[in-house]
Amino acid sequence: MNQLTRNQANSTALTPLTFLERAATVYGNSISIIYNNTSFTWSQTHKRCLQLASSLSSLGIQKGDVVSVLSPNTPAMYELHFSVPMSGAILNNLNFRLDHKTLSVLLIHSESKLIFVDILSLSLTLNALSLFPTNIQQPKLVLIMDETLAPHQIPPLPKNVNIINTYEGLVAKGDPYFKWIRPDSEWDPITLNYTSGTTSSPKGVVHCHRATFIVSLDSLIDWSVPVQPVFLWTLPMFHSNGWSYPWAMAAVGGINICTRRTDAPTIYTLIESHGVTHMCAAPVVLNMLSNFNKTEPLKKPVHVLTGGSSPPTAILTRAERLGFEVSHGFGMTEVIGVIVSCAWKREWDRFPATEKARMKARQGVRKVGVAEVDVVGPTGESVKNDGVTVGEIVVKGACVMLGYFKDEIATSQCIKKNGWFYTGDVAVMHEDGYLEIKDRSKDLIISGGENMSSVEVEGVLYMHSAVKEAAVVARPDDFWGETPCGFVSLKDELKKNDIPTDNEIKEFCKEKLPHFMMPKTIVFMKELPKTSTGKVQKHVLRKVAKKMGSLSLPPPPRLISRI
Repeated sequence: MNQLTRNQANSTALTPLTFLERAATVYGNSISIIYNNTSFTWSQTHKRCLQLASSLSSLGIQKGDVVSVLSPNTPAMYELHFSVPMSGAILNNLNFRLDHKTLSVLLIHSESKLIFVDILSLSLTLNALSLFPTNIQQPKLVLIMDETLAPHQIPPLPKNVNIINTYEGLVAKGDPYFKWIRPDSEWDPITLNYTSGTTSSPKGVVHCHRATFIVSLDSLIDWSVPVQPVFLWTLPMFHSNGWSYPWAMAAVGGINICTRRTDAPTIYTLIESHGVTHMCAAPVVLNMLSNFNKTEPLKKPVHVLTGGSSPPTAILTRAERLGFEVSHGFGMTEVIGVIVSCAWKREWDRFPATEKARMKARQGVRKVGVAEVDVVGPTGESVKNDGVTVGEIVVKGACVMLGYFKDEIATSQCIKKNGWFYTGDVAVMHEDGYLEIKDRSKDLIISGGENMSSVEVEGVLYMHSAVKEAAVVARPDDFWGETPCGFVSLKDELKKNDIPTDNEIKEFCKEKLPHFMMPKTIVFMKELPKTSTGKVQKHVLRKVAKKMGSLSLPPPPRLISRI
């Protein structure tokens, strides 16, 4: 056997960059990208990426350097997923919705050498760079212009700004026959992503070529994506590299519909005009589409992959009625995409619509490219498959990050010596082997010794016809320890007589939840606070609930002794 073992040094490293070469050969004359009135073929996209990689090398970008990008879902953003690593550099997608102080911290931490910045994010970037200490060299700037923007949308360029070139300028001057730099090892880093910071300060997540290669292909297999789909980019590509679908779309020669806007009218227009077949969307986008004033279903079904917190059954039901075929999964930045999905069984098609939605709300089982997924208790033992016993989701496989950039302590806290990555998400395992997330570990509410899932309470709030968004956190309580506190925003089109009171919402929940799980407090908000990726900021709501203080008086000493 030793004689048959290939020498690892002579083997070719797995990398998703090879998908683009193949796409240029197989789908060369087919459309790769559509953005307003601009379009490219796969042959053109391949050539443009080589030219840009060539220009990066000529600028002195070397293997292992970090190159940052601030851009919405434009053709440039898509191409940079290939051209930056083709130059040997590490791609660092940054969220253009961040404030300049946070952005400055991330740019310094990443040691970025170059920033590709969209014209509308230039002011933000310059403000971030102004906070750099004098002893830290600032990265160079390349400006991504956008001819599709109206003149009044383009801000005037500040004076004395050191912009070395434009994006198209670098593409034009590059070598279309550039021999791109392959990784020496498939374990070489390809991306540096920062977590959204919903529960803690952002961390830099490093992923390798091997992980992105495997997860990209796994994403296609699990979702049954056919050859040459029409993929609408509603999911920000800066969000965990668009769950690896920039590379995956090259593997199947898909048409990438890029858009700056992700409002409901724009999405519905693009779906109809381009015949969209697939899109990824966070639950907040699914909620927006479901609540939009649209009564007629789509002409053709659109496959939607959603992740994050469990979409409430009410939202899934409404989305299905509109013609969206929703698949649900679980993933996070640390695993570069969706790694658990609700693999659908044909016998479930016979279920009523509400039961189908309930089944789809479960995250499901590991995808075929993931080695192991389990739900474990405090000592590492698997929980019972009873749908009740909660534990933490743990993962093994190529999808798991190399680690947190420059943070060995945080890495060791979540990747244990036995190789398991501890996600921090609390779930149950059902009898059929499908897991269901109940909460983030920090979002569990413990009331009178009873553990309750805030997600489950939120699901009931979403059933109310007037509720647009809902989030539930713990409010401190001198008697029960904690009680559920519901924050809700109401639908915009409600008439004055249809606006519910807090007591009416409580009574609605009382009919559908055990008494101890019923939200004892309802707070109305115009909009719930969200991260720049659309996730509800529960840590902000927890602070609000904490300031409210206890809902009940402390129990008398005699009662305490009986509890």
